[in-house]
Amino acid sequence: MLRQLLQILALILFSIAVVMLMPYVQQGIQALLTAHGWISSQLTQVFSGGSTGDLIRQLVAMLAMPIAIGLVPVIIYCLVKRAWFPYFMQVVWVVWLVEVTALVIQFKAVA
Repeated sequence: MLRQLLQILALILFSIAVVMLMPYVQQGIQALLTAHGWISSQLTQVFSGGSTGDLIRQLVAMLAMPIAIGLVPVIIYCLVKRAWFPYFMQVVWVVWLVEVTALVIQFKAVA
């Protein structure tokens, strides 16, 4: 019971923080999408223009940013503690979910 109450309290506090910091959150998500677009455009030079090449380009572009962002705390943690960062995949998953959500929201189907 106490654990559920703490989780609800944490959810409320994080929601308040997001509402208060909305302009900064929007800037962060926009920077993530801009970096994704830049990586995708750079990979256009590497992969062919066919459907398979386009699929691989989109896959690599979608995975590059979460892994790159996840490596930042890993490097800092490794330099300080001299051990592997234990939550690397959790950070990658969170960044990936944010990126995919933003990409799906801004997606426009080609008619």
